[in-house]
Amino acid sequence: MEDSIETDEPEIVVPISALQHYLYCPRQCALIHVEQLWAESRHTAEGRLLHEGADKPRMERRRGVRTVTGMPLADAALGITGIADVVEFHQMEDGERVYPVEYKRGRPKAHLADEVQLCAQCLCLESMLHTRIPEGALFYGETRRRVTVVFDEALRQLTIETIEAARAMLESSITPPAVYVPKRCDACSLIDLCQPRLLQRKESVSTWLARQLVDGRE
Repeated sequence: MEDSIETDEPEIVVPISALQHYLYCPRQCALIHVEQLWAESRHTAEGRLLHEGADKPRMERRRGVRTVTGMPLADAALGITGIADVVEFHQMEDGERVYPVEYKRGRPKAHLADEVQLCAQCLCLESMLHTRIPEGALFYGETRRRVTVVFDEALRQLTIETIEAARAMLESSITPPAVYVPKRCDACSLIDLCQPRLLQRKESVSTWLARQLVDGRE
């Protein structure tokens, strides 16, 4: 019998998109990536349309910048994979400077989910191209502006911790319980599938249904 070959590479590969979902809401991440559920909303449809042009693989060169869209990404050591919307290669005197750009539908947010998603792309590009990438940008469709993201050590550490947390959840195949947060939940396209207002109740579903029937007769 041959000895098994040990490897340090993670068994479960985490989609980079799952990191954004996880930081927005771990339950949302599990519904999408564990239970394979999805629901379209106006916001997700607008985001999909915004990405359609960027997700098509192509390359163009203009004014010293080589632009690649729909670029496949992977980092075997971290166990993550995804697709970059846009990767710019700026021609410099000592070579090309790599600059990832992620497209988002809305506007800048208070949390760091978008920044972590972009940083994960940076880590993949650094592994693939054997280079150091100091910064990238998030382009928001609502403001039509780029926001510079610096890949400092704090953001890199948060990204790695998010990868580990998301992988642990995927490995467990356990969907976290519902916690209703009005601003977050009401904006989520999965709210009807998630049912956070119902499922976070301390009473059982059967008790809740029975109470609704009684209330309806009064």
